[in-house]
Parts: sequence; structure tokens; C-alpha cells
Amino acid sequence: MARSVWKGPFVEESLIKKVEIQKNETNKKPIKTWSRKSTIIPDFVGVSFLIYNGKKFIPITVSEDMVGHKFGEFSPTRQFSGHTPADKKAQQESAAAKPPEEKK
Repeated sequence: MARSVWKGPFVEESLIKKVEIQKNETNKKPIKTWSRKSTIIPDFVGVSFLIYNGKKFIPITVSEDMVGHKFGEFSPTRQFSGHTPADKKAQQESAAAKPPEEKK
């Protein structure tokens, strides 16, 4: 279910404060965040973030296209290793079904 329009987007307050502080600084280090549920607002455009995905921090620079999305959408938590090709799978099954050869 979506968030009510009258409430506005959810953004972690500490995240907003960090962005405000960074805009006044000359050194632009990325902001570390664990808040994947926060919505990206227009104030974040051009700011670099390091978003934690449960294992490591993924670097992201916010662009205008990202406004309105959540931070979690840009740091995947699962790694897809791909499907096993059908011919490779068939070889594994036939090797498992074949009895081991005996030495004489």
C-alpha cells in the first residue's frame, strides 16, 4: 500500500541534515546511509550516497531521474548468478544416474 499523499514522502531526518551540511562544505565526501526506505527528494540531486545493502555500501550519485524513488531500489540485496543452461543440467543428471565404473 502506498503512503498517503497528505503525509508527503518519508525521508530520514538525519539524512536531510547531512545533505544540508554537505551543501555548505567544499569537501564532497559521500554520505553513508542505512536508510533504504527513504524517498529521494529534489534536494538530494547531485549528492553522492553510499547505500548499505546488508553486506557492503554501494556508491550512488543522485540524478533527476531518481527523484521519487526509494534508495533501496538502487542497491540490490540479492545477487543473481544466472540460470543453469539446459545442456549442462542434463549432463549433471546423467552423471548422477550413471553407476560408477568398476576397475578390474
